[in-house]
Amino acid sequence: MNLAGLRALNQQVEQEASFLRNLLDEIRKVIVGQDALVERVIIGLLADGHILLEGVPGLAKTLLIKTLSQAIHADFSRIQFTPDLLPADLIGTQIYNPRTSEFTVHQGPIFANMILADEVNRAPAKVQSALLECMQERQVTIGDQTFPLSDLFLVLATQNPIEQEGTYPLPEAQVDRFMLKVLVDYPTREEERLIVDRMTGFDLPEIKPVITQEDILRARNVVRSIYVDDKVKEYVLDLVQATRSPENGLHDLKPLIAYGASPRASIYLITAARAHAFLRGRGYVAPEDVKQLAGDVLRHRVITTYEAEAESITSTDLVQRILDSVEVP
Repeated sequence: MNLAGLRALNQQVEQEASFLRNLLDEIRKVIVGQDALVERVIIGLLADGHILLEGVPGLAKTLLIKTLSQAIHADFSRIQFTPDLLPADLIGTQIYNPRTSEFTVHQGPIFANMILADEVNRAPAKVQSALLECMQERQVTIGDQTFPLSDLFLVLATQNPIEQEGTYPLPEAQVDRFMLKVLVDYPTREEERLIVDRMTGFDLPEIKPVITQEDILRARNVVRSIYVDDKVKEYVLDLVQATRSPENGLHDLKPLIAYGASPRASIYLITAARAHAFLRGRGYVAPEDVKQLAGDVLRHRVITTYEAEAESITSTDLVQRILDSVEVP
């Protein structure tokens, strides 16, 4: 891309990204801190990718996606996953009407714009498969009828890392469908004081719609047009390849990685980096965009060996070591 084209694209991105300020201001009326989490959820929205969150209860995961859906005037469904949940509880079912001798379709809570799949690893495999099929195919089949899901469709699934009794861990092939896996940490002391003051007062903040779903869909088209240089693409491939073939300059990691990242990682890393550049008001992807998101894209795609677990080395640690070792263009 020539310089004139890049300048024009920068101007277009700056103009289209202006609505983000209003959106972030509205979200921050309720959400204190958690800037990285808020940013990742918006990246998922702009890049049309689903997100897996891991964090202890009470860190505002439900509040965030509910607030976001209110701010963009979208439908929101929270689904509590439990061991006795059935696929029909998620996608809906056919109901027989004895008066007309006909079946009518009752659509389930999956027919919303934003879905919070709370404690997704508590549901059995059939329910997890039904959810992940909706995520991948963007449609639901009930009986002999197929229903398309909304163009604006985001699944935010949560996992509780501290309580594993009665859970059905997501298989690696299913986890791979999530664009990002974000680790949610505790707020700082100062942030928690603000949370206490805000949430125990008389007047709780009221969220108003500040943008429309069309704004998000239009922004997605701009995000897809953001320029990615060949050197940045090669950098992404170097990172992903290093998870599969650590012997190429990273010999000490070979005994620690059982399986590397799939080709989806390369696709999602470039797509998410474009959305990150859009948030920064740029019409091109910089290596820093890739570095910022590599951990979230790769951590659930790098499978550690027993040797790594014995040494308390996580996939996040391995991704960081790869980032530190691979040359940045």
